[in-house]
Amino acid sequence: MIEFFFDCSSPWTYLAFHNIRPLAEELGAEIIWRPILVGGIFNTVNPSVYAQRETPVPLKARYMKKDLADWSRSAGLAIKMPPTVFPVNSVKAMRGCIWLGRDMVPFATAVFETYWGGDKDISQDAVLAEICRKVGIDEQRFFAGISEQAIKDQLKANTEEVVARGGFGSPTIFVNKTDMYFGNDRLPLIREALLRSKASAA
Repeated sequence: MIEFFFDCSSPWTYLAFHNIRPLAEELGAEIIWRPILVGGIFNTVNPSVYAQRETPVPLKARYMKKDLADWSRSAGLAIKMPPTVFPVNSVKAMRGCIWLGRDMVPFATAVFETYWGGDKDISQDAVLAEICRKVGIDEQRFFAGISEQAIKDQLKANTEEVVARGGFGSPTIFVNKTDMYFGNDRLPLIREALLRSKASAA
C-alpha cells in the first residue's frame, strides 16, 4: 500500500502524482491519496523554505530550474516555473480533493494541469468552477461541499498527521505505513520497497 500526501501547489508533487500511478499499477499497489496543505507543514516544521525563497542561492536556483525542466520533459508534462501566481493558496482545491474522496484523481489532475500547465490561479473560484465543469463536477455542490466544517477539519488533520509521522513537505509518500519517502526523485526507491514487500508476502 502507498499513502501519497500531496498539495497541488508543488511542481515536484505534480511530477510524482503523474509518475507514481503507472508504477503502482504495474506492481499492483493500492494508492491512498491524502490531500494536505504544504504551507501548514512549512509553518510547523520547515520554515527554512521561506528563507530559501527570499534569499535563493543563484547557482542552486539555476540548477533547480534545469532539473525541473528535465523531469518535466521526461514525464511529458508542461510545467511553468514560476507560474504568474506563486506561491498559490491551494486550500479550496485541496478541500475539493477531500470532498471528492475516492473520486478526487481526475479533479486533482485537472488542478495540477490548470496551475502548472495553464498558469491559472487555482485560488480563484472562477478557475475552480472551470475545473469542475471540465471534469463533470457540479460546481454548486462543490463549493457547498468545501465549505463544510468536516471537510476543513479533515484537511487540517491530514496535514497534522503527516507532520506527526515525520513529513516535512509535499509529496510525502509512505509504503506500508512506516517506510517514508520524500519527492518525485525517490520513485526508484519506492519501486524497490514495493518489490521487497511483494517478495516477503509471497
